[in-house]
Amino acid sequence: MANSRPVLPTRIPCEQCPLRRRPSFRDFAPEELAFVSSFKIGELLADPGMSIMVEGERNPQLYTVLSGWGFRYKILEDGRRQILNYVLPGDLVGLQGNIMVEMQHSVEALTKMTLCMFERDRLSTLFQNHPSLAYDITWLAAREESMLDEHILSIGRRTARERAAYLLAFLDARARAAGAAPADKPAPLPLTQQHVADTLGLSLVHTNKTLRKLVDQGLVRWLDRGCEVLNREGLYQAAEWRPPAEGRRPFI
Repeated sequence: MANSRPVLPTRIPCEQCPLRRRPSFRDFAPEELAFVSSFKIGELLADPGMSIMVEGERNPQLYTVLSGWGFRYKILEDGRRQILNYVLPGDLVGLQGNIMVEMQHSVEALTKMTLCMFERDRLSTLFQNHPSLAYDITWLAAREESMLDEHILSIGRRTARERAAYLLAFLDARARAAGAAPADKPAPLPLTQQHVADTLGLSLVHTNKTLRKLVDQGLVRWLDRGCEVLNREGLYQAAEWRPPAEGRRPFI
């Protein structure tokens, strides 16, 4: 069951959106900003562990992450969980509900989150009258597909050490690109070793041993509140992966 979701009226107008000031996000044209401002119906506040969306539910809203971290996941009948991906500021949440009758995955807050809420029923107006914003949504969907391709490659072909190195490098790069972490110094990735295990498809014991190797090599440091990347270049080499160049990215 989903936890109670505290919904507030708009506290941060789109004209004052902090994401617009970040160099990694493209700005809106005046007519786009006016539409997005009318499209937004409020804000959702989520504490860590709160369900934003639940598999099997019908949800009338779409969300853009304004601040905080979350993750998308599926659960088998016996309770085993697979984390599919993580959501960070600027990410669109719930687009799948426009295609499927019910959500096919769940979304949970990893940290305190603020999400902008939009009416799902008005998405057709966006596609009809604002082709540039429609392209942005297509871009976001294609980017998600690209990330999932890399995740499947990681689970299917990388060793446990390579998988762990890839995941931490991937999250560090995403956090810095979204402005959720400083670009010039380490910042904690707010996930537990259980989150890592559920993302990599490994047992918690195997995950702990694998992460210990990265710690011993001086690539990362594990803290009570998460993990810090100490040597990005070394982590990229361990993962045989580098973050792709994206330039300024869209958001809704």
